[in-house]
Amino acid sequence: MDKEQYQGLFSLQDKVVMVAGGAGGIGAEMVSACAAFGARVAVAELTAERANEAAARLGTPDQVIGVAVNITKPETLPPALGYIEKQFGIVDVVINAAGTHIEQPAEDFTPEAWDTVVNLNLRGAFMLSQAVARPLIAHKKGGSIIHVTSVRSALGIHRGYAAYCASKGGLSILIKQLATEWAKYQIRVNGIAPTFTRTSLVADYLNDPIFYGNLVNRIPLGRVCETTDLAGTAIFLASNASSFITGQNLFVDGGVTASQ
Repeated sequence: MDKEQYQGLFSLQDKVVMVAGGAGGIGAEMVSACAAFGARVAVAELTAERANEAAARLGTPDQVIGVAVNITKPETLPPALGYIEKQFGIVDVVINAAGTHIEQPAEDFTPEAWDTVVNLNLRGAFMLSQAVARPLIAHKKGGSIIHVTSVRSALGIHRGYAAYCASKGGLSILIKQLATEWAKYQIRVNGIAPTFTRTSLVADYLNDPIFYGNLVNRIPLGRVCETTDLAGTAIFLASNASSFITGQNLFVDGGVTASQ
């Protein structure tokens, strides 16, 4: 293999990528990264306004578009995928950066809160995977499905994360199941499991020196996860560089799970 072939392993040229939650801190970084590596990218968000605003901010209309979709409502997925296909072609890669969390003590966790978290983080992840896989299977075209999970897919925490941990743990084994079932179609399914990640939503926490100090003291590499760490991992899992990797939940955690 020559130099250009090695470099081409990471190319997303001619790939069509859909990023669910693409306007958020993590999702937006992945949109920008995929576009930089040559992909045509659809920013999927709950409203067309939010999706289109993010698309205009993150790229040009010939490379980045917005689309409204709610992964907890399966009926919204086929029209969204149809729109992307009309604009760019069949979605080759989906990156699921949509998720939520409600913190309540386990003994007081309400059924409503449980359903909200699990419905998006687990059921929605499956519905999205299924909707993207169907046209890939029909057209006998391989692809890559990537879910953002969490270190909490494998680790508990001394706080009210029962629904979150259960949903991410369930997603971790779902990734393995879908990878096993869909390998015959050359559809790869993997996860990216970060630790605490720097986004605008957690800026106040990270600006607290006591909180930050306690946090990084538990991370062997001595810093929090950056969105670029996750975007780089997504490029790897979306590209041919990872063509023999499927069913994995890749921990991007600075060594947290290695030391606990």
